[in-house]
Amino acid sequence: MTTLIVIAIIVLLLFLWAIGIYNKLIRFIEAIQNNKRQIDIQLDRRMKVFESLINVVKKYMDYEQTTLKDVVKLRNQAQAADKAGDEKARMAAENQISTIAKGINVVFENYPDLKADKNAMQLQEEIVNSENKLAFSKQAYNDSIERYNAEKKSFFQSFVVSLFKSALDKDFKYWAIDDEKRQSAEDYRVEL
Repeated sequence: MTTLIVIAIIVLLLFLWAIGIYNKLIRFIEAIQNNKRQIDIQLDRRMKVFESLINVVKKYMDYEQTTLKDVVKLRNQAQAADKAGDEKARMAAENQISTIAKGINVVFENYPDLKADKNAMQLQEEIVNSENKLAFSKQAYNDSIERYNAEKKSFFQSFVVSLFKSALDKDFKYWAIDDEKRQSAEDYRVEL
């Protein structure tokens, strides 16, 4: 009788332990999904800042029409890829918008009247802030994926994951620099 009670207690403890691991992994998955929503919020914010900036600069230059068309086209590509579940294409389009945002400062140098416009300068600063917030959101997203992957691959946790594969074994795509940009950054040398 004592052996049966001990076995029942061990089985109960194992069951409670598995529930604890299951719940912890679900919290990691929810954190990843929340971080992805934060990226979406920052992407939307960036788009609104772009639209505001373009409206302000219309009277100063022709460049904004091409920029607006490029940004809208890339944003539409990103949204279509998101709806199709193609994270890689979505990330590529959003990263191209970031490249356009970085080029805005150079364009401003060519238009002295635009540089003097207070609204344009504030919006230019907002684009930089948006890009910084977006980079932070992407890092938080990538970090949450890293924590989740490390946890689900741990020895005991992997057993629970294998029991509840459909709920716990998720594959998330990292927001990353494309290989070509990473390689050019690694190959960069300062000549003295």
